[in-house]
Amino acid sequence: MTVRVRIAPSPTGNLHIGTARTAVFNWLFARHHGGQFILRIEDTDLERSKSEYTQNILDGLKWLGLNWDEGPIFQSERPEAYQKAIQTLLDKGAAYRCYCTETELDEMRAAQKARNEAPRYDNRHRNLTSEQEAAFIAEGRKAVIRFKIEDNREISWKDLVRGTVSWKASDLGGDMVVARASADGGIGQPLYNLAVVVDDIEMDITQVIRGEDHIANTAKQILLYEAFDAKVPDFAHTPLILNKQGQKLSKRDGVTSISDFQKMGYTPEALVNYMTLLGWSPPDSTQEIFTLSEAAKEFSFDRVNKAGAKFDWDRLNWLNSQYVHKVPVAELLEKLIPYWQEAGFEFNPETDHPWLETLVALIGPSLTRLDEAVEMSRMFFIPTVEANEEATAQLQQPQAKDILTDILAASSDKSELNAETAPEIIKQVTKAQNVKKGAVMRSLRAALTGEVHGPDLIQSWLILRSRGWDGDRLQQALASSK
Repeated sequence: MTVRVRIAPSPTGNLHIGTARTAVFNWLFARHHGGQFILRIEDTDLERSKSEYTQNILDGLKWLGLNWDEGPIFQSERPEAYQKAIQTLLDKGAAYRCYCTETELDEMRAAQKARNEAPRYDNRHRNLTSEQEAAFIAEGRKAVIRFKIEDNREISWKDLVRGTVSWKASDLGGDMVVARASADGGIGQPLYNLAVVVDDIEMDITQVIRGEDHIANTAKQILLYEAFDAKVPDFAHTPLILNKQGQKLSKRDGVTSISDFQKMGYTPEALVNYMTLLGWSPPDSTQEIFTLSEAAKEFSFDRVNKAGAKFDWDRLNWLNSQYVHKVPVAELLEKLIPYWQEAGFEFNPETDHPWLETLVALIGPSLTRLDEAVEMSRMFFIPTVEANEEATAQLQQPQAKDILTDILAASSDKSELNAETAPEIIKQVTKAQNVKKGAVMRSLRAALTGEVHGPDLIQSWLILRSRGWDGDRLQQALASSK
């Protein structure tokens, strides 16, 4: 049997990290077994589904490297399949038309609440006579389609993550709506549980891998598989991603969409690596860094945890730094250019390429996320800088003016300031002013960068010289010093 799994996001929002992690597990399982990974877009909710969300989902999966073998398949393009399936249920007597109004349903729920009962449909229209149906139609009522759920059933399956799971049919809320009401009195828009079962049957899905919040749906869907006389796939319900408080990660916790992680400067390699570890552990528990392909060789559900996986920003940041630090300078430059452009920095990627590569080599080892390059390198993209409080204090030191005067004079005489001549100037000024080397370095850094801490001073100086800005900044600092 060929393994066929699917990821089926709904385009009612951007690609969420929970959905992406589910996609990762599906992809790993498919690749481990030499199977197929299918992309289906569940867009039957026509009011909330948006094309921009669909594009965001497609772009996010591609960016993460989760290439699919079939699809995308859109539910909105398959109405006939759902209509046919619902009609089959009606013909078999497994479903029926329910004409209850919203007012009647509200009154039913209120009465149940007053009796301290769980809300459920009481199946009141399950056995309507043709005369009763005709009367409701004459009133102008529109019917939803409900699927019959017998309360005396117990639904069980062997979950690939959780072992045997059992669910009482009496806890499923009564007969289930599988299609909305139609204006013309026919079969209306299918609902999730019906559409997903029809799709999985027709697409020969062998394993359904999804979050544990779908467990109740699984019980309902197994009943539908049986009604269609179809083979029930294996199910794997993965742990949810939790916040620090142990609650399901949501928008209230800040960044949750893959496109947001991308904007923040996380690399796709680090993010999929981290998502793989959210609920799964490799055979070698000490291994933390691996590619998708490497993880696929080891992936199995017996190493997927039942408990929820807490999202750890520190661990993600560490992983991301490991990937960033391994990127060659030329490649890292290409990754950073969009962040600098977004920040409004003016430069020409072609003519400024030499000093840009030097800049990347300078700040690269200090980056945790790519977006940090904006603030780290701002001083190299603007002609003048404002000294912060510490730098201002340094420039007010008694000998700072003499130090900077000597540096300016010495560097002006050097037509070629380079990695050999720049340290020599600092050495000469240190001796001439009879001060410690640190005083010279701090004064020079404060003048050139407006700060007293930062990346390698010599390399920073050389970059500013290549931009023609070091002399101006030294002059400006001299004007502000005592």
